[in-house]
Amino acid sequence: MDAAVEPRSRLPRVTRPRIRIGEILLNMGALSEADLQKVLAAHLDRGEPFGKVAVAMKLITEGELRSALAQQFSYPIARIGESALSPLLAAAYEPFGQYAEGLRTLRSQLLMRWMGEHDCTLAVCSARSGEGCSVLAANLAIVFAQLGERTLLIDANLRNPVQHHLFGLGECDGLTDLIKGASRTEKALRKVAQFESLNVLTAGTPPPNPQELLSRLPFAQLLDEMAGRYDVIILDTPPLLEFADGQIIATRARGCLLGTRRDSTRLIDIARMKAQLDPNLTHVLGTVISG
Repeated sequence: MDAAVEPRSRLPRVTRPRIRIGEILLNMGALSEADLQKVLAAHLDRGEPFGKVAVAMKLITEGELRSALAQQFSYPIARIGESALSPLLAAAYEPFGQYAEGLRTLRSQLLMRWMGEHDCTLAVCSARSGEGCSVLAANLAIVFAQLGERTLLIDANLRNPVQHHLFGLGECDGLTDLIKGASRTEKALRKVAQFESLNVLTAGTPPPNPQELLSRLPFAQLLDEMAGRYDVIILDTPPLLEFADGQIIATRARGCLLGTRRDSTRLIDIARMKAQLDPNLTHVLGTVISG
């Protein structure tokens, strides 16, 4: 599916009218019409929230209630078995879990301390392979999209791209094709079905020269163009201590988030990453520790 993106704007978003929770549960198949009437009667009698009553009557589960509430408040989520998204995207499948809550805290810090009209691009980096950088970047993009921010996730890890797998997009034109002028923006940007505010730009055709490709002016021009269209741009990068590409990408973004893995990433590697980035005036905004 092609994705057309309008120029970025800070105009207030239109609030949609909320659908009653009982109607949503009925449409989900979680409640029958007869069950709906039973819960409604108990809800009116007890004066307690409809969803709480339905759970207490064991007619729906807590998970079904959370899914219904997400729909009621226009909070996009994905459901296991009904989505092509990878199970690793916990922010999509379990938005009320501990991991997603941590991401929302991170999102708030980034919005308050970094992202604004002139700083909306963020590189997510790790020291070495296997430290969860790509999964962190993908989940972070999802929580921004859940907030309603127009979000673009760019897979700039041309060495080992995985975003097309995580989002179930398959092989398609992407970043390398745009830089080389072999594709159009409207064709390369992919919309994620469950998240209308999220677009993904996959890595595209594997290049023989990733470092040289990302060093060229068209990459910087592409980021400038996208910064005018999106509220948030997140870049997935190759490991900083294994490939020079990551440093180039972080410098272009100007803001960098370091992803680390508990009991795996060494402190000396974190110090080396910062030593690489500091001379290039890249703002290291913080470090995220994944389990």
